[in-house]
This record gives sequence, structure tokens and C-alpha cells, in this order.
Amino acid sequence: MKTKTLRIALSALTLSAMGLAACGGPGASRESARPMSAPPPPVEMSMGALYADEDQINMAEPEAGGESVAQQYIAYSHSVGMRLPVNAIEPALQGHIDACNKAGPTVCMVTNSWMNAYSEDEASASLNLRATPAWIDEFLSGVEAEAKAAKGEITNRQTTAEDLTVSIIDTDARLKAQQTLQARLEQLLADRPGKLGELLETERELARVNGEIDSLKSTLAALRLRVSMSQLSIGYETKRNPVSQGALEPLARAFGDFFYNLSSALAAVITAFAVGLPWLILIGVFVWIWLKLIWPRVRRKKN
Repeated sequence: MKTKTLRIALSALTLSAMGLAACGGPGASRESARPMSAPPPPVEMSMGALYADEDQINMAEPEAGGESVAQQYIAYSHSVGMRLPVNAIEPALQGHIDACNKAGPTVCMVTNSWMNAYSEDEASASLNLRATPAWIDEFLSGVEAEAKAAKGEITNRQTTAEDLTVSIIDTDARLKAQQTLQARLEQLLADRPGKLGELLETERELARVNGEIDSLKSTLAALRLRVSMSQLSIGYETKRNPVSQGALEPLARAFGDFFYNLSSALAAVITAFAVGLPWLILIGVFVWIWLKLIWPRVRRKKN
């Protein structure tokens, strides 16, 4: 009887707390808010009431003042393609890396970079970084002039935007709901020890909630980082010189392989003749037999 009374009292306390959280949710307004009555006297709480109300707690997002905050969170991604002389690719790549590192990790950070040199006249490179919108805007405003100064050109520029508003608001609301549940579980352990079985159940639930809170914090931090620091990808490719060694390489290769290709063709002809010679002899024998032996007899019979 005592346990049943405790669970009923806990349900009343949990529902009151849930109502307080719901009044401050994203869809609430000043006109819809209602004054809350005085909280009931302290009662013992049980895990059953917490489990029963957890789904409703996760739907609540308390907001100061009870007003919805209309704010958009947009993550931008930029890409730039540069075609430069082969000897200008590495200096351009290193210059961009140095400029990012000089700005500091709070403004710009390099996430990936590589360079491949295929020959003396051909190379390619790539640079990926994250930076604040202001730094990226300044970089993009001068990248075309930088390419022209290096006797190169910009081959492509692209900007894409991804709206993360729903994801950030939803994750933030779930985090606040889990933190509310965490406070209730900690209060349950501190104020009303209860039986050993109930304590163990409460500790297991608290450990689960703590893990969920850590996961939500990491997710929320990653989403906010995508908004506060945009992504920039730069691709570097070789601008070929029409009279360079690389441009004449196919012609030089053709002259160098002339005798090899000639000998290969002659070898193919000889091989074909050797394979077809027995058939030519056999066909010649049949033609001779037909003309000398069979055809004269056919003509005599017709006559």
C-alpha cells in the first residue's frame, strides 16, 4: 500500500514538471502560458513514473520567456578549381596552407591536403579546410587575381547551402529534455534512497541518460561547427603549355616506336602467310584435279 501511494504521488509530481516544460516549448507563446500553481509537498519518487513520462519529457523544449526563437542555421560549402602552370601548383598550395595556419585554428583549420606529380609537366593537388565565413569570403574575393598573377585561371566556383535549423533545434530540445530527466534521477538518488532494487534501477537509468546527454552534446557541437565554420575545397590542376615536352610526347613516342611497330606488322604478315600456306596448297591441288581430270569428262558427256 505504501509503494502504491508513492507511485501515485510521483506521477503527480512528474506530470506537473512535464507541464512546466511543455509551457516553455517551441510552440508556446506569451498568451498561451498559464501561471503554475504551487508545487505539491515533497514526495517519494519511483522509477515507474519516470518511465511513464519520459516520452512526454523528450517532446518538451523549455524556452526562456515562453517565446519561439525564429533563427536559421545554414551550413555553407564552397569549391574552387584552379588551373595553373605546373611549377606554380606547389607554391599556391603551400601559400594557402600557410594563410590558413596563420589565421589560427579558431578561424581556419586544414582538414586534408595532398599533391601528386605525374611528370615534369603534369601535377595535381587538393586542399580541404574549414574556416569562418568572413575568412572564406576574403579568400574567394582574391583567388581569381591570384590565379591570373600565376598565369593560370579559375575553372569553376561553386557554393552550396544546407539548412540545419531543424536538426539543431531538435537536438537541442532532446538535450534539454534529457538534462531535465537527469536532474530528476539525481534528486531521486539523493533525497529518497528507497529499496536496493529501486536504487540499482535508478542508477542504471541515470547511466543511460548520461550517455545520451554526451552523445547529444557531441552531435550538437558538430552541427554548430558546420554552421560557424564553412567548408572550402580547392582543386589544382596543370595548365599545359602547347610547346612543352609533355605536349610533344605522343609524337616523340610514335617516332621512337616506328621500327618496333614496323617489325610487329611484318611479323604479323609472315605469321598469317605461314598459317595460310597449307590451305593455299590444298586449294591449288583441288583446282588442278578439277581442271585436268573432272572438267574434261563433264564436257565430253554434254557433247
